[in-house]
Amino acid sequence: MKPALLLLTTWLYASTLYAQSDVQKRYQTKLIMADDGSTIELDAGSFTFTSSLSLQDKKRIVIRGKGIDKTVLSFKGQTDGAEGLRVSNGENIVIENLTVQDTKGDGIKTMNVKGITFRNVKVEWTGPPKSTNGGYGLYPVQCDNVLIEGCTAIGASDAGIYVGQSRGIIVKNSKAYHNVAGIEIENSRDADVFDNEAYENTGGILVFDLPDLVQKQGGNVRVFNNHVHDNNLPNFAPEGNIVASVAEGTGLLILAANGIEVFNNRFIRNQSIGTGIISYLFTQRTITDQAYYPFSTAISIHDNVYERNPGPASARGSWGELFKDILKTGPQMPHILYDGIVDPATLEPNGKPLPDRRICIRNNKNQSLITLDAGQGFKNMSRDAVPFDCQLPPLKAPALNAR
Repeated sequence: MKPALLLLTTWLYASTLYAQSDVQKRYQTKLIMADDGSTIELDAGSFTFTSSLSLQDKKRIVIRGKGIDKTVLSFKGQTDGAEGLRVSNGENIVIENLTVQDTKGDGIKTMNVKGITFRNVKVEWTGPPKSTNGGYGLYPVQCDNVLIEGCTAIGASDAGIYVGQSRGIIVKNSKAYHNVAGIEIENSRDADVFDNEAYENTGGILVFDLPDLVQKQGGNVRVFNNHVHDNNLPNFAPEGNIVASVAEGTGLLILAANGIEVFNNRFIRNQSIGTGIISYLFTQRTITDQAYYPFSTAISIHDNVYERNPGPASARGSWGELFKDILKTGPQMPHILYDGIVDPATLEPNGKPLPDRRICIRNNKNQSLITLDAGQGFKNMSRDAVPFDCQLPPLKAPALNAR
């Protein structure tokens, strides 16, 4: 390379680094100096950041890009902070029309926010799915009044769209693919998950209640009108993570959750489990949280469509032995799997579940069911769906303030 050309190339590279550094400083300054009620406009273009951006203690703020894939905030090579954007201790915050890429940790995390909206936001890790990707894409935790609409999450090593320990939640018209879990509702109350597409994840949708968290028990969660298909991606979660135990080929997994209604969904070509209902005891993890309730009760699964290609469930991962050696289902793996672990306190003297704690499964197209009797060493597994032919009262939609 000629000296003059080398000098020009070096100058252009240094100018680009300076310009990117200037953008990072300018945006962070806007976030710090924003008055309550203001809108922070982000430019069109692709910008690289080395540090997290943060907004805290603000009210009625809109962070607005020029559109998904028009305003791209890349954190590839991030050296400071974990999240791409972190919002904390705020009220009525809107994040819209932008993309966040390749963060070191979580994509966009919001914590202790009363009223948080994600609209037309994409969070992704470029390249093939891998365990070193950040854990969560969209990550509201301990928030009230959560709205996620028109969003996309790709490549998270835990959950692409995650809502945890929150109340009053709507997740709609969004897509999640190439994540370990596409959409997850965890230890949260009053949630609607509808009109979404979850595909090519390890598990499409998870509804979990876990121990050792501030908010102990979720409930009143409705999952409906979703297209949950082809979730057969090998699990790439870091070892020890709870979602590392999710079987590839899972459409919907309900873990230790109570008050869940699942209806009008299409569970298509999820090769291992169309819908699973399990207790935390099934995971064989130690429970030290004395306030934790490990059973799934009051579950209603109705009017869904199930389809699967011929062939056995996946033999990989922690569920492989169960599918291959214990169930021995071959190509006839039932669409709905229930571990059969019951809380004795929820049984009447005749051994039947109390009416309001039942698991009800009915009116599903291509419905097939297996009860594992996992609490008794799989001794009395059953494919009889008659004990589950019941109906629970419909759950109520969450009430969110219009924004």
